[in-house]
Amino acid sequence: MSALTANPAAKADSLISSGQRVIRIETEALVAMQARIGPAFAEASRELLGCRGRVVCTGMGKSGHIATKIAATLSSTGTAAFFLHPGEASHGDLGMVKDDDIVLMLSNSGETEEILTIVPALKRQGNRIIAMTGRPDSRLAKVANVHLDVSVPEEACPLGLAPTSSTTAALVMGDALAVALLEARGFTADDFARSHPAGSLGRRLLLHISDVMHAGDQIPRVGGEATASEALVEMSRKRLGMTAVVDGQDRLLGIFTDGDLRRALDDGQMDLRTTPVKSLMAHSPITIGAHKLAAEAARLMEDHKINALVVVDEQQRVVGALNIHDLLRARVV
Repeated sequence: MSALTANPAAKADSLISSGQRVIRIETEALVAMQARIGPAFAEASRELLGCRGRVVCTGMGKSGHIATKIAATLSSTGTAAFFLHPGEASHGDLGMVKDDDIVLMLSNSGETEEILTIVPALKRQGNRIIAMTGRPDSRLAKVANVHLDVSVPEEACPLGLAPTSSTTAALVMGDALAVALLEARGFTADDFARSHPAGSLGRRLLLHISDVMHAGDQIPRVGGEATASEALVEMSRKRLGMTAVVDGQDRLLGIFTDGDLRRALDDGQMDLRTTPVKSLMAHSPITIGAHKLAAEAARLMEDHKINALVVVDEQQRVVGALNIHDLLRARVV
């Protein structure tokens, strides 16, 4: 039987203990690294803030995977960055690096040959180098313009072979840089949304009421002298579960909903054909402006436990309407 064959008899307690030990070791590694966040970190942050080009992140093996993630995090938080494979860089891809780019190099040993091979070419081109290593006395640490110490007391791997604590430390250091830069630049949620237009946050921060509301002839509305029966016909035709009640200048007087209709019918004394809708409508309905975010409409509906909103302008003229289904279709909620 192969030594790598899974042991189905492994006890739950042993598996749980192993998982807890890994988390403890990696947590201790991060705590140790936190104490080393100091002048070198500030210097690296200032280098990146002053970068007129892009941040080129590079690393081999597991460090390469971490470098790829750091590049993605930087890019999504306002710092233009991309990943460069150091092996490919020696065979032509180094041409992707421009003079004003800063190169962020990851190597736990600081002795990775593929990384060290491209250092002279980058130095000749005038690129600044920020290194993340676990060995401050390594060759990479010594040739870098700034060195960030991401050394760890031990790997969580019991064999001491698989990068575990060391890759976690490098990843967290990358996050620390990205967030420090984000805060220094005053990067906002709106800025984040612009680089994530297809994501849920992008939809919530970029989609406005005007993008999802019903406008023009699609707006359910009746005049102030309309009967409840006429309002019901308008509600049925426009299928939003309500109708706005307006004056001659389209200014909002109130709103009549299917809930108002049910309550009136429960009374049992009302004649829909003769009862004026003004006597049944809500006179101070919740409204919203077309320039507001669609997410704000969702919050209003949730806070006030309503399913539809009338959209008005500064003069309280009705310019649109929407309901919860419009927000669901837009994937705002």
